[in-house]
Amino acid sequence: MEEGTKAKKTVFVGGIGDDVDESVIYEHFATFGDVIEVQLPSAATNHHQQSEAKHRGFAFVTYSSTSDAQDAIDNMDLNELRGRVIKVNLARPMKTPMQLGGNRAVWESEEWLKQHVKPLDQSGGVQGRNAAKQNAGGESTATEDGDEVMED
Repeated sequence: MEEGTKAKKTVFVGGIGDDVDESVIYEHFATFGDVIEVQLPSAATNHHQQSEAKHRGFAFVTYSSTSDAQDAIDNMDLNELRGRVIKVNLARPMKTPMQLGGNRAVWESEEWLKQHVKPLDQSGGVQGRNAAKQNAGGESTATEDGDEVMED
């Protein structure tokens, strides 16, 4: 099965309570068609504690057909499940690692640094300025706060 096809058959169920497990999700969503899989992502950050960890408040239900998935969305979105209003919509594919890095500063990438950053003595930074001052023949003295001042 292609990944794009699977995404159109999988629904996202958000806002579920802590008392809901996979069997409850299956029971409520099987009425709309043949359920292939129910996933309830664990909230455990440590894989050794996964058995006792609660879920993250959402689930994914995969149907055998896209029409079954759409029926579930049409009938269950903004309905109540065990006292909580749930949000049901078509699941979106996970972002790739490159897409996840979209919020990072460009200089956090090693490739960007290798391309754009010069060594300190060539960059014109503090060390580069100090070297330029010494080559120019001027003397510098440090102030109380550590800044250097050129003297003629």
